[in-house]
Amino acid sequence: DGYRYGGRSFDIRGKVEELASQLPTLRTVVLVDYLGEATASPGGIGSADTIGGVRAVPWDQALRAHPNARLAFEPVPFDHPLWVLYSSGTTGLPKGIVHGHGGIVVEHLKVLALHADLGPGDRFLWFTTTGWMMWNYLVSGLLVGATVVLYDGSPAHPEPDALWRLAASTRVTYLGISAPFVHSCQKGGVTLSGLDLSRVRAVGSTGAPLSEEGFRWLAEQLGADVQIASVSGGTDVCTAFLTSAPTVPVWVGELSCRALGAAVEAYDESGRPVVGEVGELVVTRPMPSMPVFFWGDSDGARMREAYYEAFPGVWRHGDWVRLSPRGSAVIHGRSDSTLNRGGVRMGTSEFYRVVESLPEVLDSLVIDNAGPARPDGELVCFLALAAGAEEEAVVARARALLRSTLSPRHVPDRFLRVGEVPRTLNGKKCEVPVKRVLAGVPVGEAVSREALANPGALDGVVRAFFVDEGPELGKQV
Repeated sequence: DGYRYGGRSFDIRGKVEELASQLPTLRTVVLVDYLGEATASPGGIGSADTIGGVRAVPWDQALRAHPNARLAFEPVPFDHPLWVLYSSGTTGLPKGIVHGHGGIVVEHLKVLALHADLGPGDRFLWFTTTGWMMWNYLVSGLLVGATVVLYDGSPAHPEPDALWRLAASTRVTYLGISAPFVHSCQKGGVTLSGLDLSRVRAVGSTGAPLSEEGFRWLAEQLGADVQIASVSGGTDVCTAFLTSAPTVPVWVGELSCRALGAAVEAYDESGRPVVGEVGELVVTRPMPSMPVFFWGDSDGARMREAYYEAFPGVWRHGDWVRLSPRGSAVIHGRSDSTLNRGGVRMGTSEFYRVVESLPEVLDSLVIDNAGPARPDGELVCFLALAAGAEEEAVVARARALLRSTLSPRHVPDRFLRVGEVPRTLNGKKCEVPVKRVLAGVPVGEAVSREALANPGALDGVVRAFFVDEGPELGKQV
């Protein structure tokens, strides 16, 4: 009937009813009274016979009606559809990605048993919403006999260290988080010295590149014996291409190795593999969990366009990566949101590492606003600043730091202050959708508001940009 986040309760029975009414083959809705009296109302889920015109059964009643019921298994083909996962929306409207039973089971057994070294006796927690692929990955911990620890709510409520406290109290052995969460803990001055996290042997991080400062913060807080497992993959394959392993060292700021069975290369513009240089992340051989098809893509055209258009027969994932001679890797951000200044290309993650090192900068978003109206391109940086921060002083420091750390070419033409940076439900910055909107693409075509954690932030970014541009350009766009 609902969920809790940040100390608030959210009643979602209306959404359940809407969904049920649109599913013609639905036979029964099982209703969990999660919020209880907080949202109870006459005719609520405890007494409802139908919802959306479909038979409704309370969860506890369903259990009582089937005591000691045996699990039933039905054999299906290897590529039988298992679930539909929607991409995060960082590059546009979400894609309905259909994965197969066999491919997901094989892939998750591999990565959880061999790369994460999880098994019976382990307690596995990865902070995730149910709309992120990491939820599916977390549940697969059951495949290897690990105990799965679930967390409902904000990782920073009621205190910034709430998630760490849960890990300590439940004696978690493998804790998964996101890079933005690590960076927020670091910037917020969170200390873990008072918590008993001695059972934690590995901390996984994904969702965005984990900065060198993030690596060091984790090592300082948890000790050198805790493995920092920075991983990178995608909803597209519901796993990681680049990851860690118990037998491979950890290098600050790097992902330790390719995943087993993942033929990952970095391609230059000519489609040639490069080492020690930034290139397109590609996978040259099939992986078990690659999509069976896209939902509604009857002829496969959308899937071919999404992955195989740039290098025929080779999966292009859309990330910039640099592979080292020793097999480790660094992700430099999305390749379709690259900063191309005077012919010098750079991933956005390096830009954010510099700008967000300033304590007054809570978050940032950089857009290379090249287009027909600006053939030379314009670099625009949106800044979310801490309360009381002096905007002019912060911008001056950011300009100087970018000039000295990156290059004069990568100093933005404009800095614009916003309340928040738009992010997807799983915390990723919306670089490509914002770039498209600022180029004149209607918001509804560039991004799904339902895929955003903070839809109002998108309005704030657009408003800040066009107010600064002036009314004439705003009218044209």
